[in-house]
Amino acid sequence: MDAIEKIEWEPKYSVSVEEIDLHQKKMLDLFNELIDMKKSNVDARECLNQISIINDYSKIFFSTEERILRRKGYPDFIPHLKSHRNFTKNFITLRRELSEDVGKLTYEAIDGLRGWLINHILDNDSLYVPFLRINQYIEDFK
Repeated sequence: MDAIEKIEWEPKYSVSVEEIDLHQKKMLDLFNELIDMKKSNVDARECLNQISIINDYSKIFFSTEERILRRKGYPDFIPHLKSHRNFTKNFITLRRELSEDVGKLTYEAIDGLRGWLINHILDNDSLYVPFLRINQYIEDFK
């Protein structure tokens, strides 16, 4: 793969929770920055640093989402949590591989991780949206 296009956040990614949507936007921005860095052939260590930034921010993003889902009593919380942990594990593996050989940072690797995030948002996160809406509806009428 010679290059990949950046992806901008779209309303189809929204989970109707502003705090989570803002984290989604930031994650896509961080991936877009990594793509720009790769295209610009910046120093490999800067790309490695960006990988660390994405990994660190994903923890903030996921912990925010998990806090909200736990507080609301989302019934599929544990599988959702495990999915987040899988992403983090894959990111840590990539970062370790890159620290040994930064040349392993390919567009395929970037696209795979970013693709996981987008699929997670569209497939997994979309599952809790109706639950949160019903929960909010019930809370509004208490």
